[in-house]
Amino acid sequence: MKQPIATKNAPGAIGPYSQAIDAGAFLFVSGQIPVNPATGEIPEGITLQTAQSIANIKAILAEAGLTIDNVVKTTVFLADMNDFAAMNAVYADNFTAPFPARSAVAVKELPKQVLVEIEVIAVK
Repeated sequence: MKQPIATKNAPGAIGPYSQAIDAGAFLFVSGQIPVNPATGEIPEGITLQTAQSIANIKAILAEAGLTIDNVVKTTVFLADMNDFAAMNAVYADNFTAPFPARSAVAVKELPKQVLVEIEVIAVK
């Protein structure tokens, strides 16, 4: 059984995908780019972009009745691996021990030329 999760407090899906899928014991949250859902604006710089991506994730988790503490796995996509330290500082401010498992990779390009995209898997 899978149920889509959607909230207006995070950017809407702009293609054939869901913001998140509730799959019983797990919630799979699609990659979140740093678009402010209220304004459509993208903040400048990796620090603010990481914070907005995480805010979008938190909004989707909240819609499913979960919090950031339910996250067990993250994948961070960076347009430039030189931004890793700045992204990691914001990430560390939002996740607490025991920290989720994480992968972080540099990619050639991200949608809307953003600097970061983050996807998560949460457990209920």
